[in-house]
Amino acid sequence: MNNIWSENIQGVKTLYLSRKLRFDDFFYKQYEALFSLKPDKKLKILEIGCGPGALADALHRWYPDAEIAAIDRDSNFIEYAKENVPGVEFVEGDAAALPFEADTFDVTISNTVCEHVEPEIFYSEQKRVLKDNGVCLVLSARKGVVQTADCLKMTEDEKRFWESISDGENILEKYAVGKYYMTEKELPVVMENSGFADVSTGYAVIDLTPDNPKYSSGMAEDMINAERASKLEAVQSTKSKETSRIVDIINEKYDARIELYRKGNKQWDTDTSITMVIRGINRKGN
Repeated sequence: MNNIWSENIQGVKTLYLSRKLRFDDFFYKQYEALFSLKPDKKLKILEIGCGPGALADALHRWYPDAEIAAIDRDSNFIEYAKENVPGVEFVEGDAAALPFEADTFDVTISNTVCEHVEPEIFYSEQKRVLKDNGVCLVLSARKGVVQTADCLKMTEDEKRFWESISDGENILEKYAVGKYYMTEKELPVVMENSGFADVSTGYAVIDLTPDNPKYSSGMAEDMINAERASKLEAVQSTKSKETSRIVDIINEKYDARIELYRKGNKQWDTDTSITMVIRGINRKGN
């Protein structure tokens, strides 16, 4: 059992809710153009590093004729995905040693995984399991835009709370998170050097701005509550004696943010992310 990511980096609920928004059908047209897959073709798709299953769920909606498998090495993520995402085969497994035979899939896809796996292994395993002319899709988060509503800014009580529990340990460094991060120029070069042909790049801009009238009220409040869940999960993971008091403070702030939204009092806070999509073709003759 491996629960390093879900217990130390991002919890199940935090990761699921944030990805669920970023792979909402509202943004499908952007992904459709970048993926360039035929929605009516009977594809076999493998998602690598699926987390709790939000992208796999979206792929199941977007490509209803496809057979979709998804793997992650975190047991908590796989357990959650199996219970909450129908129509997808979820398997506990490692991106560095994919538990599938050669020439199995038409498409491999990963979201924010290439940053954490040694590139030679990451791509060689995908080349192995992809069929001839199979498509490799690598999604990588780029620097976006974050603006916080005034009512959501950290309070002095919260600041003191986090200062009191800080042990100085760098969790990201401890678990080699982002060890293989590459620039926008480097990512396609590495894919090409790994033997993929016809490499192309593109960007999806995922604008999570609750006050933008293009979003339904339900989706706008989902954006606010996804951020709330992230803050709450971080606090609760500390198991501090002060947890319940800080949880109350966070809930008060986010209740106030929703109330402002419902009254039409616009804050224009935003979490706008940019996702780079690198696409390559597996030519077995290469």
